[in-house]
Amino acid sequence: LGEREAEQRLLPLAQDNGIAVMVNRPFQRARLFAQVKGRELPGYAKDLGITTWAQFFLKFILSHPAVTCVIPATSKAKHMRDNMQAQFGELPDANLRQKMWTDFQAI
Repeated sequence: LGEREAEQRLLPLAQDNGIAVMVNRPFQRARLFAQVKGRELPGYAKDLGITTWAQFFLKFILSHPAVTCVIPATSKAKHMRDNMQAQFGELPDANLRQKMWTDFQAI
C-alpha cells in the first residue's frame, strides 16, 4: 500500500509469465503501521474478517492474483498469530482493493 511500483510493474509481468511471487516484509519495516497509528479500520474491514491493520495490509497484498505468499517478518508470537488471521475469510476483489488503497492514501 505504501509503494505501488512493484504492484503496477512487476506483479503483472510475473502473472503474465506464470512466475510465483513471494512478498517479503509487507509492512515496510513498520512504516505502514506508523502511518495508521491511532486510526480506526474502515467499517468494511469487519465484513472481511479484518480486526487489525496488519490483517488489512496482508489481505490487500494476498488478494492480488499474482501474489503466491507473503512473508511478514516478526519475532513475536502475538504478531504471528495476528498475521495468520489474514488467511481466513474472504479476500477483497479488485474494486474493494482499490477502495482499500484509496482509504489508506487518505490517511
